[in-house]
Amino acid sequence: MPSDVENRRWQAVADRDPAGAGYFLYAVRTTGVFCRPGCGSRLPGRGNVEFFDDAAAAQAAGYRPCRRCRPEATSLPEEWTQLAAKACRMLEESAVPLSNEQLAGAAGLSSSHFQRIFKRVTGMTPKAYAASARVSRVGERLAGGETVTDALYGAGFGSSGRFYDGSTQLLGMTPAQYRRGAGGVRIGYGVTRCSLGFVLAAATDRGVCAVSLGDVPEDLLEQLRLRFPGADLSPAGPGFAETLQAVVKLVESPASGFELPLDVRGTVFQRQVWDALRRIPAGSTATYAEIAQAVGRPAAARAVAAACAANPVAVAIPCHRVLRGDRTLSGYRWGVERKAELLRREAQG
Repeated sequence: MPSDVENRRWQAVADRDPAGAGYFLYAVRTTGVFCRPGCGSRLPGRGNVEFFDDAAAAQAAGYRPCRRCRPEATSLPEEWTQLAAKACRMLEESAVPLSNEQLAGAAGLSSSHFQRIFKRVTGMTPKAYAASARVSRVGERLAGGETVTDALYGAGFGSSGRFYDGSTQLLGMTPAQYRRGAGGVRIGYGVTRCSLGFVLAAATDRGVCAVSLGDVPEDLLEQLRLRFPGADLSPAGPGFAETLQAVVKLVESPASGFELPLDVRGTVFQRQVWDALRRIPAGSTATYAEIAQAVGRPAAARAVAAACAANPVAVAIPCHRVLRGDRTLSGYRWGVERKAELLRREAQG
């Protein structure tokens, strides 16, 4: 009896939907040919179809590649990644909003097919990615000293109303506060000992905005001041003890998870990387190249490393789970020895 996976794959073949059931290839016993699920060739009978995970497996079984869809060429996931990466660049570089139809047309796909592939690769819709990209451009312009109005229109927003609808959530604060280096934002912090030295946790009224590890409490506080030069920093009150305890628990048992809300800001690329890091299961690791592939930027392994280094919340966003291409330890903002210890603790469960 066919498995659930095989049934889903067959349905994707019948629907000619290459994005419908993950990456796979199908072969037809009566013709000896294997194809991609979106191939336009005649639909075979269900009983004559065999499924494979890649071209090498199909060829090892004696099948030859279809001349129409060329399944032995660049794999479909690679094609999707390249397609999404091109669309991301278009969205980031365009001075005016691009419609889904325009992006799909540039990719040579239908609008619905393009949107499915884009979301599969990036984890968000083209519209959401475009909004994040524009807000990131605003952040860069504000940091460069532009007025809020100049930054808005220079980044491609047609009106201030459209920007303010979602800007505070994406920037982590109002545009004026962002421009002043978090000026006027109240941030409470606490520092305590842990098994890895000292840990500092800081939070706005929206969530935890910083977690750092070190040997000297004063150094951790200075790093916090440098990150939020205009903020109103002060020791948190007694109510912060629960937050600090949750952070310490996470450090001592990094596989336990972190349920408190985060208030972190970054570029759209950094946010993509940080989201990808949070999807790495505890006890598992990924390479910088694998994360780059996961966010649709296969050539951006170095940029991924930079995004990991910019992570403001140690362990809560688990950049310690990212390794070099040869699976050896690489640099860690809070010390390679701490990275090794966090991984050891996760491996023990």
